[in-house]
Amino acid sequence: MRFSSMSGKEIVNLCDGSRLGIIGDSDLLVDEKTGKILALLIPDQKGVFNFLSSNSILEIPWKAIKKIGNDMIIIELEDDDKRKYSL
Repeated sequence: MRFSSMSGKEIVNLCDGSRLGIIGDSDLLVDEKTGKILALLIPDQKGVFNFLSSNSILEIPWKAIKKIGNDMIIIELEDDDKRKYSL
């Protein structure tokens, strides 16, 4: 599956049911040596219409992805496993 064909799918956390973003707004973190995907990098969208949102990125490890469906990507990520970076 190509990354471009995943564009527009919602990312939903199975643990708490939260919507984390859309794959089209995200980037991939790739290991330069092996070419394997390490993580999804999702912009944090906590503000109203993203006007008040902080400039931070949520890193979702690739192993947290449980299912890629027609409309959404299901991940399983506890709060302890979340990594957030400020820009």
